[in-house]
Amino acid sequence: MPLATNGVSFAAMELNDRFLALQAMLVDHADVWRPRPFCVDTPAWAARFGALQAAVLALDDGQLAGLQADDAASLAWVSAHLPALAALPALTAVTACEARPLPPCDAHFDWGIPGRKREQIEAFAAAVGPLDTPVLEWCAGKGHLGRRLAMHGAATLTSLEIDPVLCAESVRLAARARRVQHSVCADALSEAGQARVDGQHVVALHACGELHRSLVRGAARGGAAGFSIAPCCYDRGVGERYRALSAAATLELDAGDLRLALTETVTATGRERRQLAQNAAYKLGFIALRQALDGTPYRPFRPVPAAWLRMDFAGFCQQLAAREAVVLPGTVRWDAWLAAGWARQAQVARYELVRHVFRRALELWLVGDLALGLEAAGYRVRLGQFCERGLTPRNLLVQAARA
Repeated sequence: MPLATNGVSFAAMELNDRFLALQAMLVDHADVWRPRPFCVDTPAWAARFGALQAAVLALDDGQLAGLQADDAASLAWVSAHLPALAALPALTAVTACEARPLPPCDAHFDWGIPGRKREQIEAFAAAVGPLDTPVLEWCAGKGHLGRRLAMHGAATLTSLEIDPVLCAESVRLAARARRVQHSVCADALSEAGQARVDGQHVVALHACGELHRSLVRGAARGGAAGFSIAPCCYDRGVGERYRALSAAATLELDAGDLRLALTETVTATGRERRQLAQNAAYKLGFIALRQALDGTPYRPFRPVPAAWLRMDFAGFCQQLAAREAVVLPGTVRWDAWLAAGWARQAQVARYELVRHVFRRALELWLVGDLALGLEAAGYRVRLGQFCERGLTPRNLLVQAARA
């Protein structure tokens, strides 16, 4: 039987049906979402959907900004050219978790964290509800979530963290808050770390990539009482190919594909958005210059230091050229190559508008793979949104209890 509370509840067949429908949608439109506009001058889908290409490149800056700020509007706009995408709103709809009241923080409780993170912890703790089993806080950092759950009735609380400095701070803050919170310094991916889940309800708020997937990989043998997992950074620890968690998964992905699910800027300020656009223009201007000099197609380069992106365009290119062994001529028309970078940035942003309508579908496929993996390990699973996406786009919560 499906679980009856705290979010939309799926029987095994319902969860599997959604997963397979998302998988079919992603497979059928892989030529639309898989090519990365930053890396190719013209995505392959443009030849197949010429009217969509013409329409998206014709958008003025105001229209583009409006669609970028409204996922529903951008999906409706793209769906007018790709009618099959009209099924995506239903496939990606997830009900909000029931938020249970939390006891107020007392005078001894010290958050020491930014307001947005505090709100995420509050929402997660309210969605998880009081737990009457021992709780293991996975990849705990300073143990903020654990202390909040300890106030919410957790029987015993253990926080597992690899960084000894953060572990020490967790101990200090627990003492200050007058909470019993055991801190364990261990690698979550090690055998010792994995052994800690036995008999525990494991909570993981934004444990990255393989750190949350490892819980599912070991679920059948680990003996955890249950899980509450809000996944994040799906590309971390992937290697060359994504290793699926469920038998139903046939979609082949690499780390670059997985990063599509993480491209939202809903929490970015206007200044941050402008900076991201300039960063892209700088990189694309350098790529255009390099291609003109050596005649080679696009090839990637390692991430650049943030300090380089604060330079003027000429300084940025000179630093990057030295690192990438690109020989620059004595005279370079920097203004022309920067203009080329901005022109490519405008084109890339428009092509990405089309690609981005698939990012929630891909994220829900990844979370569905996680949920089905837990079901196969003998757990009843429920899925919900523990907060609004304006607080964090990584707002999906998978909860599992022993069947």
